[in-house]
Amino acid sequence: MIRMFGKRTEPLDRTELARLLPAPSTPAMPSGRQSQLEEHLLSEIRTPAPAPEAPARPVRRALLIGVPVTAAALTAALAVGTLTGGGTDAPPTAASPVEAPVVRIEEGSTVQLASTVQRIAAAASAQRIPEPKPGQYVYIKSKVSFLTSMFNGDTNESRTWVQPLHQREVWKSPDGREGWLDEPGYQPAGGITLDLDGGQEALPYLTYDWVRKQPADPDRLLAAIRATATDGGSHDRDQQTFEAIEEIINEQLVPAPTAAALYRAAAKIPGVSVVSHSQDAAGRTGLALARLDEQSGERTELIFDRKTFVYLGSRGVQVKPSGDVAPGTVVERTAVLERAVVDARKERPGRSGTGTA
Repeated sequence: MIRMFGKRTEPLDRTELARLLPAPSTPAMPSGRQSQLEEHLLSEIRTPAPAPEAPARPVRRALLIGVPVTAAALTAALAVGTLTGGGTDAPPTAASPVEAPVVRIEEGSTVQLASTVQRIAAAASAQRIPEPKPGQYVYIKSKVSFLTSMFNGDTNESRTWVQPLHQREVWKSPDGREGWLDEPGYQPAGGITLDLDGGQEALPYLTYDWVRKQPADPDRLLAAIRATATDGGSHDRDQQTFEAIEEIINEQLVPAPTAAALYRAAAKIPGVSVVSHSQDAAGRTGLALARLDEQSGERTELIFDRKTFVYLGSRGVQVKPSGDVAPGTVVERTAVLERAVVDARKERPGRSGTGTA
């Protein structure tokens, strides 16, 4: 059995991975990544296994899609890492590694936190956000890159690499029960369904219907997200809550008053600071609301335009040593390129979509 994860998981062969990003010791997985894992895993369960790739081409998609996933396997996977969808792009070889960016670590500060969040909230309040109606879909287009590991349970071999920056498009119904994911190179050609079956339920905080019903009061909103997004386990609940906010603003529409409250709520989480210089996956620079996960040593940064204070994307930077992952290593990058409401899954704005944010 071969499993592929979007976070660091098992100890890896350092010799094999010397040209790539070495794997760290096994840190606790931030719960903010659990929903993405579940989304992909449930999709893979419903996706037929494609034919194996030609021997001359390193296999990735066939190995991943063909893995039978039981309920027990799903539970185990949720405990160790984030699954990345299979695709036609193979992991880089020793001859063609994709190196993770390494940046200078800038210390965060709380001196300007209150004034910065005030500007961010004001910018969010001024935005015009389209409202999806029943039968419509929230559309999010982004550019992303994650540190990914692949583990072969049969041979006990592992590989880790950094995904090249690539496009990701998501369509979600307001209730979260229907959707589509198109991620070329990381999903089968044309994309995969995100529809939920039977009694399955979407994570509430990742649905538009849940978000729009939340109070535009930072304290009450923070309490609601904390109660919904955390698993009650041994992980840092503050970090889980912060990463849940990251997920909401990365792939959901948020009504303007709620968005303003959401950023104010993020600033109330202990450990949040302002990082003056950050960069999203599209190369846009800005300042960030950031929080360090003391367990993994990774800092999650929510990046905003320095002049308009509009949200741009996110970045994950390894701040503290973790195994062989050097401080300053960028292990995650996202950039939100477009948000809109469209009338059907796989439909893109500019045809019959009702608006863009």
